[in-house]
Parts: sequence; C-alpha cells; structure tokens
Amino acid sequence: MTDILSQIIEDKRREVTAAQERVSLDEIKRRAIDTPTPRNFFKAMTRPKDELRVIAEVKKASPSAGLIRDDFDPVAIATAYAENGAAAISCLTDAKYFQGSPDYIAQIKEAVTLPVLRKDFIVDTYQIYESRAIGADAVLLIAEAIDGEAELLDLLILATELKLSTLVEVHDVESLLRVRPHLGFPHPSYTLLGINNRNLRTMTTDVAHTLRLVEYVENTDIVVSESGIRAPGDVKRLRDAGIHRILVGEHLMRQDDVGAALRELMG
Repeated sequence: MTDILSQIIEDKRREVTAAQERVSLDEIKRRAIDTPTPRNFFKAMTRPKDELRVIAEVKKASPSAGLIRDDFDPVAIATAYAENGAAAISCLTDAKYFQGSPDYIAQIKEAVTLPVLRKDFIVDTYQIYESRAIGADAVLLIAEAIDGEAELLDLLILATELKLSTLVEVHDVESLLRVRPHLGFPHPSYTLLGINNRNLRTMTTDVAHTLRLVEYVENTDIVVSESGIRAPGDVKRLRDAGIHRILVGEHLMRQDDVGAALRELMG
C-alpha cells in the first residue's frame, strides 16, 4: 500500500487553499469569534481521573476499510453514544477519504450535550479558526502530518486562544519524543496525547502499540489509546497498564446497535 497519509496531506493543503478562496481568513476569524464558548473536552476526558472515558467516533468510511456503514445517520449515532456512556464524540469532517462533513458537528451538538472533537487532518491555522467556527470543541493534531515543532506550537497556541482542546496524536516513537516537551503548552488543561495504534502510512493496527509507546510518557492521565480497540479484553489490557481513555470508531460503527456495542465494550 502506498503512503496514504502523504496523499491525504497533499490533498488537504489544496482543500485549505480552495476554502480560503471561498471564505477569507478575516471572515473565518469573525465567524470563529461569534460562536459560543466550546464545551470542555479536556475535562470530560480526564475527570474522574481513573474512570474509563471513551471518545466514541462517528465515521462513515475510511481509506483502509472503505464504506463502513450504509445506514449512516450522524445524529442518531451520536445520540446513541451519549445515551450509553460516551464521554465525548469524535466526528470525521474529511469528505474525500472518510465521507465526512463539517456540517455534522453542528448537527450533533444540537442533539447531545457532550463535547465534540473535529477529526480531520489539520495542516494550517486556517483550519483551527474554521474548527471553532463550525462549532467544534476540540481538534486533532496529527504529529506526522505537521511540518516541524514551530508549526505544532503555532497550532497549539491558536487552539488554546480559541479555547479549543487539542488531541495531539502520534504513532511513531520519534514523533512522540518530538512532541513530548510541548504537551500542555501553552496551558496544561487543554492538551491530550493520543497514541494511534493504526499506522497511517500502512493502515495496519495493533493495540499493543500503545503499551510500547506509553513507556516514554511521564503522565499517563492525558493518554488516549486510539484505533484497533474491539473487545472488552482490549480495554482491560489498556486499563491494567494505566490507560483509562480510549477512542473507538470502526468497531462500533460496524455494529447494528452502536449503543449496545459501546456498553459491551465498556463492560
């Protein structure tokens, strides 16, 4: 399989350029400022400290799996998650590769009181303003998709200024070591560390990947294990290692009753 992440990032940069031609940076800034204060995603995921906290994902398709769910209703899915123990919602907004939409964020927030993470490939500060403007409460920052520490810091600072929580995601140990000094910058109550068990270059998954990388993390209270979590045994394995925050998407989306599947996974 070719390097899917590189393809996505290349396309995303073109999308951002096109978006700025439709809506100027000044206009998107104005829209961002005019939106209500975001819900506290960081607090929802870290309190109570040692209780299992699940980010349940709304995802129609993916590059590795293709179409995941035919009867896709983002509001109904998010509502089922909220009623069955989710701490937060993750929503894919990338259209080309995940069949997502930015419109889903507002639709979901009208239906549930949980904070909502915008899951997309953030490569430009324009998208941070855009995320606040569409009603997101948190943004995903993929270390492997961001060029250098200076760009990461710019994105973290801007997100915090806009009161957006950040989920800084890594897969490679090199990326973890690169971002580790900046976790909690510029304010410790805004940033979580996501360890993605899926290699975004090959799309293979392994839950044990979190257990390997977490050895390099001093504060496991902010760690979120992402991808490949399919059974209560996976959750127990992570919790035995001190990881109490997880993000689950594809497994839940493949079940007829997503709410019941979430309850079963949480035990």
